Amino acid sequence: MRSQKLSEQDLSTPDRQKLDRFYEEVQVESKRFLGYPCNGLFDYSPLFRFLQYPLNNVGDPYLPSNYHLNTHAFECEVLEIFQTLTEAPAGSTWGYVTNGGTEGNHYGLFLARELLPGGMVYYSQDAHYSIDKILRCLNLRSIMIRSHPDGRMDLEDLRETLRIHRDVPPIVCATIGTTMKGAVDDIAGIQDIFRDLAIHRHYIHADAALGGMMLPFVDNPPPWNFKAGIDSISISGHKMVGSPIPCGVGLAKRAMWI
Repeated sequence: MRSQKLSEQDLSTPDRQKLDRFYEEVQVESKRFLGYPCNGLFDYSPLFRFLQYPLNNVGDPYLPSNYHLNTHAFECEVLEIFQTLTEAPAGSTWGYVTNGGTEGNHYGLFLARELLPGGMVYYSQDAHYSIDKILRCLNLRSIMIRSHPDGRMDLEDLRETLRIHRDVPPIVCATIGTTMKGAVDDIAGIQDIFRDLAIHRHYIHADAALGGMMLPFVDNPPPWNFKAGIDSISISGHKMVGSPIPCGVGLAKRAMWI
């Protein structure tokens, strides 16, 4: 049963004034918005008419839902686009549209924990601050690896640390575009270390919140995606896409999906 719609005329005068003041502040601030990796050139006005409905993509986007007011068909279309951008073989990934890069990182590391119980997470000192929070939320053991001055993970430090802990399955959280320097961790180099140390059980999650929407359009990018051997990836919808509402994409190899 539909409830009665609330129109602008139903707002109290103080509430309407509050919204008007906020709108003016946003207009002023947007003109001097500088220094954050966010795209502001977008127009979502064709979607405004859908905001009057309680759309909710509850559940697996690939399965039928008993909540029929959903956009699962569009969500699957978006996921297919990102599957292509991250060079995953067709049909090889599962994923969903998240609320942002942090949620995608949380899902990827949760999946790694379930696949490798007792595993150790390795992440660089230039990794996004949310990684440390996620590790505490998931109660995951971790070791921070030094970074080079340019922001890339120091693979010599990683190699030595992995050598010391060879009995523990490694979960590497690689950053694909660090927040302050845009550095891309060396996925191929990480894979080489696994081979050199004969580590067969491992997991690589790519935090590509920043780089995931840039590297697909760069000539000869460094290895960074499913083709390079990652197991899961998180991409933000707030950076290059510029979504004004919570948005991101999380993908993982379908064989590993829980």
